[in-house]
Amino acid sequence: MKKTMILAIALGLCLATCASSQKKLQQAKEKDPQYQYSMGAVYLNNNNLDEAIRLFNKALSLDPRHFQSLNALGLTYSMKGDLQGAEKYFLKCLEVSPAFMEARNNLGMIYQELGYLDKAEEEFKKVTADAKYGSKELPYYNLARLYSLRQDWETALFYADKAIQTNARYHLGHSLRGYILESQGKFVEAIESYKQAVKLLPSDVTYKFNLAAAYFKNSDFRQAGEILGEILPLISDPEMKGKADSYLKTIKEKEKQGV
Repeated sequence: MKKTMILAIALGLCLATCASSQKKLQQAKEKDPQYQYSMGAVYLNNNNLDEAIRLFNKALSLDPRHFQSLNALGLTYSMKGDLQGAEKYFLKCLEVSPAFMEARNNLGMIYQELGYLDKAEEEFKKVTADAKYGSKELPYYNLARLYSLRQDWETALFYADKAIQTNARYHLGHSLRGYILESQGKFVEAIESYKQAVKLLPSDVTYKFNLAAAYFKNSDFRQAGEILGEILPLISDPEMKGKADSYLKTIKEKEKQGV
């Protein structure tokens, strides 16, 4: 009986100690800006933007110079469609940490969306010039997009190639390269680039549609028809579906004509 009582007392002490430790751990987390930022990132990844904003702001209340939270707030506001709000936070992030190239690349994308192409170009080129930045396919891709908007196809192709040379598995780079070549009427080369994008991300319907469209424009109606027939039930975008139906209708007419 006495032994049982001692064990019960020991167990009670252990539980009390564990509960106390848990409470201290939780209190420490509440005061840790990095923990609040990490939790905010989880909500951001799950598209719970308001809760992400609350937690990033909590991190900043604990450490006003927590530049990762400033960058994350910029991303969150851009996802909400508030580009001016996003710009404000990316600029604040760069005030605190001018060498944080992730925020500079993000700021460039906001400028590009706002139509400030010269300012966007300046930011992207600062990122590509940073020897320490390890994901240069991103600013190279953004520069390729920017020059595509200007319809400067040769410069756009140069930067798309740079993105792919930096990361051969960067499917967005291959897809954009295909678009640039297609815009120049170089359908055979465009097809090869689109094929690479599809190979790297075979589940992407848009990549397959772009490949089919390039085949169609190159008068390879059989290949175009096969791909369009495969993806037609998977297309949710009304505009893309309309184009796919139009291509398939033309292909059937060509087949009747024996073309």
